[in-house]
Amino acid sequence: MGLLEAADAPMAFGDIAAQLDLSSERDLDALRKRLRAMQRDGQIISGRRGAYGVPKRMDLLRCRIMGHRDGYGFARPLEGGDDLFLSAREMYQVFDGDEVLVSMAGVDRRGRAEGQVVEVLTRAHTKVVGRYMEESGIGFLLPHNTRIRNHILIPPKAKGGARHGQLVSVALTDYPSATLGAKGEVEEVLGDHLDPGLEIDVAIRAHGIPWEWPDEVLREAGALGEEPTAADKTHRVDLRDVPFVTIDGEDARDFDDAVWCAPQANGFQLRVAIADVSHYVPVGSALDEEASLRGNSVYFPERVVPMFPEVLSNGLCSLKPEVDRLAMVCDMQIDHSGQLQDYAFYEAVIHSHARLTYTDVGTVIEDGWSRHVPAERVEDIERLFGLYKVLRSAREQRGALDFETQETRILFDEQRKIAAIEPVQRNSAHKLIEECMLIANVATAQFLEALEQPALFRVHEGPSAEKLENLRAFLGELSLDLPGGMKPTPEHYQSLLGRVEARDDSHIIQTMLLRSLSQAVYQPENAGHFGLHYEAYAHFTSPIRRYPDLLVHRAIRAAIRSRGKGAHIRRVKGAAPLKREKIYPYDTSAMIALGEQCSMTERRADDATREVDAWLKCEFLKDRIGEEFEGVIAAVTTFGVFVELSDLYIEGLIHVSALPGDYYHFDQAKQRLIGERTRQVFQLGGAVTVRVARVDLDDRKIDLELSGVAPSRRTKTPRTAKSQKSSKADRVAKAPKSNKAAGKKRRPDRKSPADKKRR
Repeated sequence: MGLLEAADAPMAFGDIAAQLDLSSERDLDALRKRLRAMQRDGQIISGRRGAYGVPKRMDLLRCRIMGHRDGYGFARPLEGGDDLFLSAREMYQVFDGDEVLVSMAGVDRRGRAEGQVVEVLTRAHTKVVGRYMEESGIGFLLPHNTRIRNHILIPPKAKGGARHGQLVSVALTDYPSATLGAKGEVEEVLGDHLDPGLEIDVAIRAHGIPWEWPDEVLREAGALGEEPTAADKTHRVDLRDVPFVTIDGEDARDFDDAVWCAPQANGFQLRVAIADVSHYVPVGSALDEEASLRGNSVYFPERVVPMFPEVLSNGLCSLKPEVDRLAMVCDMQIDHSGQLQDYAFYEAVIHSHARLTYTDVGTVIEDGWSRHVPAERVEDIERLFGLYKVLRSAREQRGALDFETQETRILFDEQRKIAAIEPVQRNSAHKLIEECMLIANVATAQFLEALEQPALFRVHEGPSAEKLENLRAFLGELSLDLPGGMKPTPEHYQSLLGRVEARDDSHIIQTMLLRSLSQAVYQPENAGHFGLHYEAYAHFTSPIRRYPDLLVHRAIRAAIRSRGKGAHIRRVKGAAPLKREKIYPYDTSAMIALGEQCSMTERRADDATREVDAWLKCEFLKDRIGEEFEGVIAAVTTFGVFVELSDLYIEGLIHVSALPGDYYHFDQAKQRLIGERTRQVFQLGGAVTVRVARVDLDDRKIDLELSGVAPSRRTKTPRTAKSQKSSKADRVAKAPKSNKAAGKKRRPDRKSPADKKRR
């Protein structure tokens, strides 16, 4: 690589070989393979004359394709910088997600830098899901992913028995080029368009979520047994007499955390015991490789795609009551002001004394007792609640962000049609567990910072300069200001929320504050957690459903079992020290790659679950075309306003052409459309009455028409329930709980809405 970078011009193969003094056939063959590998990776490129050069010196950028539903797209440079616009003609030869080399082609009519695809480095898709169509005897696929606008030709012998209009999964046999389109063959017929549950199958395949277990994974899981062995329990701290309890939703089947608290003279001792998944999943095993690929469990209404097979998540690793289980324990000392004073990590064996529910614990907190809670556990709950009040007070003093948001759940009827969409209410028990998990994650992050080995932190950085500029422009129009200059803190955000709490437009301001925040990611470089206002934060509490937590557990175990002794670990006498490399063989580059992978799988899960929710909501409204609903303007764009239907929590679009006759101009600072002639205003948070005009299930779009506008006095949004959510990026899809709710018959490691929120 250094030779090509130093050369004055691209070099031919023979010149490279001569410079490297290579002449034997074996050496030349090795050089050819190396050059091909570098070319595949985009490190070098071969010109028309066969000479090899460095892309940067040829003014070529390595980019990832981002498609648009209207046919054009953008090339986003992987090393940062402005996106390049790609015309529909350029997009013809690539798919959304492909990695390519792009050259600057000039500036288009709108002043955007325009790119030209020079070479496709890697293809993002080997399979595409969509609807099989036939026209004049020619079969083709309409991709479900609206960012892929290419039609994929399906030869007659490759249709696999698919009928016109059916949803299918197609394996690509030929990728598109500048002159020829893509081809494929039907691998699987998923079903007809409106089959119940089909939307989840489509989303899983469209987003590339692994959902089938390889045989080797099932073999490893099946060989683990149903209970910990006597050998498993040796050299562990024996906490079986400690009255740990689990607190989860009514229909939870996996219990991955248990808690116990005791008052002390200077505060509290809190023990958080987490299922010891890393004991059963060795590095490099088939279980480990599959979990790394999946990254996390994915929660859909009525279905979950788990990270581990059920034998682990619901069996051997689940902290069931009245049975011995292996756990990794975070043992903390917390003072009366809610500050973490000391902590220790150790491997333990525990014996949960009760399986409690949020509802029953909430009843004990409110009324002092519950007929479903053993009398001897009531005092335990009261102690935990006392600790919660201290931790909650510390949270408020810390200035962590606390937005008002509303989670919802979808209820189904017997035909799996949506019967209702209702808000999820959280009680004190949900919040209690959440605070216990947060403080354990903080102790974990502090421990990881002291380790010599790299580890994954949960990082949520502050708003970017561009988002701050847009936010302050919006606030300035309302005679408000966000203090803190270019580095505002969560306290600045929270103080602003407090100042506007009584205003009619407080929900509008909150929405804009939320939109200014960045997305949380996993990375080895600790940059703190802005939303929670922690200097260091890591995920420790859910190794059953999040791969970063499993990696963190391995880092802790490696420290515990190494020959060195640390102030924050406990080792049982007689425990044999193991080589750190076998437990935790990761360097910084490996952690960077794993962090990017886990961040990607998290976004993938969010995209897939949002898509399913959108599809279900479209299906819910398709039989209500013509009906009128009250709503609130949830977003404003140049092409119209998105309205959230009150009590249904469904969004639809009023296109600008459907607004009362006028020319409308978008005021970004005030987030509004304003009529040129009538001066009529449609602003974020405005109350309107709308009629459902059209529902498109394929594009998951709902078109609305305006029926009426509320008086100019802006009303409160229906979203009023308090949530303990700390960062928008940390939000996880929520699952229903009632008999007809989507999650009643849970699959592996299913959790209630608050279970996922608390982490």
